[in-house]
Amino acid sequence: MNRGIDLSIIIVSWNSEKDISACLSSIEKAKQNLNAEVFVVDNSSSDGTVGIVESNFHGVNMIKNSNNAGFAKANNQAISISKGEYVLILNPDTILNENSLTDSIEYMKQNSEIGVLGCAIHNPDGSQQFSVRKFPTLVSQILVLCKLHNFFPNLWPIKKYFALNFDYTKDQVVDQVMGAFMLISRSCLNKVGLLDENFWIWFEDVDYCKRVKNAGLQVVYSPKMSIIHNQSQSFARLFAVKEQKIFNKSLLYYMKKHNGNLAYIILHIYIPISIALSAFVGIFENKSNKLAIK
Repeated sequence: MNRGIDLSIIIVSWNSEKDISACLSSIEKAKQNLNAEVFVVDNSSSDGTVGIVESNFHGVNMIKNSNNAGFAKANNQAISISKGEYVLILNPDTILNENSLTDSIEYMKQNSEIGVLGCAIHNPDGSQQFSVRKFPTLVSQILVLCKLHNFFPNLWPIKKYFALNFDYTKDQVVDQVMGAFMLISRSCLNKVGLLDENFWIWFEDVDYCKRVKNAGLQVVYSPKMSIIHNQSQSFARLFAVKEQKIFNKSLLYYMKKHNGNLAYIILHIYIPISIALSAFVGIFENKSNKLAIK
């Protein structure tokens, strides 16, 4: 009797040539004791990402999109044809520790009430990355749109939203975990469904965690497993204003979906402020870069 597939690993790439080899190589080491399938869904990269995967990682299932379909839709393409008992959504700018996959699956098997599992995420220098947050509220997101979290991190709504007092050394049931590493059980996918494709990027992971909890399942963080995450490399290449507009669209959709029309209308008032502040930041950064070059 053939053994079923334990794990489906799904990576959505976009101009990820600097990271993809290290990520896939770490997967090869981490999945040694598992029957696993790996998907890379490429969102029309203009660099050498596709060539690197096709030339060096022959066991990877490659899906090549002719346009940038966004994070949610691209993940759904692979989830829909995956066969694993568990599905891991993984960023291309991550490196798995050798026991991270087997330990994560064993943890899920021992705790059937878990729908989504997140692990400890570290920066390349080994420092802790803040990967757990509370669900967004109207007040916290107004403060975020006004960039006040950069100047007043100890304001209670900000401190609560960013879970600044969270103890990353303990297993805990949480609101949301970062989408850089989200292990989802097949039974959870069957109950909750796929990612919401109305999110192009940002908040699709928050939305999914919200839906999981609404379905009566748990979202859990555990430090027993860990990865390295070179955060936000793809979007570091976008202009500040363009990035802010994408963020705003996703935030507004999330708030309308989960917090109602009134929250959606109120947040609209602060959208122009967020754009103006992003433009200012972009101008400041450009001037700083020019001075550095000189």
